[in-house]
Amino acid sequence: MQEQYRTVARAGVHEAEISRSRFLCALAPAATEREAQDFVARVRKEHPTASHHCFAYVIGADASVQKASDDGEPGGTAGVPMLQMLMRREVRYTVAVVTRYYGGVKLGAGGLIRAYGGVVGEALDAVGTITRQRFRLVTVTVDHQRAGKLENDLRATGRAVREVRYAEAVTIEVGLPEADVEPFRAWLADTTAGTAGFATGGEAYGDA
Repeated sequence: MQEQYRTVARAGVHEAEISRSRFLCALAPAATEREAQDFVARVRKEHPTASHHCFAYVIGADASVQKASDDGEPGGTAGVPMLQMLMRREVRYTVAVVTRYYGGVKLGAGGLIRAYGGVVGEALDAVGTITRQRFRLVTVTVDHQRAGKLENDLRATGRAVREVRYAEAVTIEVGLPEADVEPFRAWLADTTAGTAGFATGGEAYGDA
């Protein structure tokens, strides 16, 4: 698994006018290919009279799914430069749709490539990106008496507390960089005088 990846901070739209054509780039995070396709369909619905809805998306921290569509523009002049911009910026789990309203001036192949790739780059700058880090999930089990202080200590030391569940005992799920697992185990034993349970789980990505 990748140690980290970058994705868009939120959904957003950036608009540019190039040779009288309007280019609207809609960006959104997408956890799955289905989510990306649903977003493309939604943008199409919002702009039924547009000339083209070109799209590109990258799914997977390792960019295992990459798709692009020119939607009627000359082959390779729209979707591919959009995808290349996402890849160049190392953006993952992201879908970009560029809606074009034709303004009557032909841009030529080079002009289209610059326009479609460029508007995606501008949209990424406008919307912003965040880095997500791979974490090992660990579960800490502690009695109710110690739980409140332990949770406060975890948050105070910058650890990623993902979930807290109260039952007979309290379980706290924490996300840790792999290198921190053993030092954390030692810290936990010291902090709770050896009374806390500790178990490692799977992996997940969280905000770096």
